[in-house]
Amino acid sequence: MDGLPQAAIPDAVVRCQQTLKAPIGCVGVGLHTGRRVNLTLRPAPVNHGVSFRRTDLGVDIAARFDCVAETRLCTVLEADGARVGTIEHVAAALAGCGIDNAVVELDGPEPPALDGSAAPFVFLVDCAGIAAQDAPRSRIEILRSVRVEDGDAFAELRPGSVGFDMTLSIDFPAAAIGRQALSLRLNPHSFRQELARARTFALMGEIEEMRAAGLAQGGSLDNAVVVDQERVLNPGGLRSPDEFVRHKLMDAVGDLALAGAPLLGRFVGHRSGHTLNNRLLRALFADRAAWREVAPAHLSMAAE
Repeated sequence: MDGLPQAAIPDAVVRCQQTLKAPIGCVGVGLHTGRRVNLTLRPAPVNHGVSFRRTDLGVDIAARFDCVAETRLCTVLEADGARVGTIEHVAAALAGCGIDNAVVELDGPEPPALDGSAAPFVFLVDCAGIAAQDAPRSRIEILRSVRVEDGDAFAELRPGSVGFDMTLSIDFPAAAIGRQALSLRLNPHSFRQELARARTFALMGEIEEMRAAGLAQGGSLDNAVVVDQERVLNPGGLRSPDEFVRHKLMDAVGDLALAGAPLLGRFVGHRSGHTLNNRLLRALFADRAAWREVAPAHLSMAAE
């Protein structure tokens, strides 16, 4: 695999676990805390999964759905009294690039926002390189549909014949966003091409409320798209006309990565966010008949 660029490796051939070849880091400001933070992505051994390490507190927190403590505007993990918030962009980048095992070290309560998308973290993964590990990669196969709802918003996992398909629709009153929908089959290529560069966004009328609540302290036009009714306030405009639904689907990739292994099946959501995404995983794993762990020996090449 070393002879091919990672983006060119078909998802079907990745039957073993993967980690980073070397540590790599960056520095930036947290989106909600506004605090400067140092982040380092480190390789991890087989079956470790992804974890977040608060080096300032000496606490490791597993990137797992049952460690989620809060989902207001971001996904927050907690263990032993320590928290790490806004983990979804890092988690999405690692999962989207096919990284099974990694330690995300940071010396503060939130990863740096960077440009508000997952693309800078994908860049870090590419710079570090991806290493195959001597252990099989299992999948979590959806056996029957699981659905959670909140009014007209919903998130659902369904059985699927191959891979992991994702469909999401959004509906915002702001004319610049409106109704948008996107469907794709998740793999490293589609994640990089369709989702990674989509930035987080906010409605102008909600920013002061968020800041009064202690959120969005590090937010700016450099790391978020800001919408005021029919206008996009960022001087450079959007990266794609449907950047908003692409970002929401990228968030879903990060939230669903907290399942602990790649999913086999289909995700369908409407106006789904961090709260419903986490409730969906909790509902899935609460129903032992709705899923099974599948080893590579039982997977067809098409199913990967």
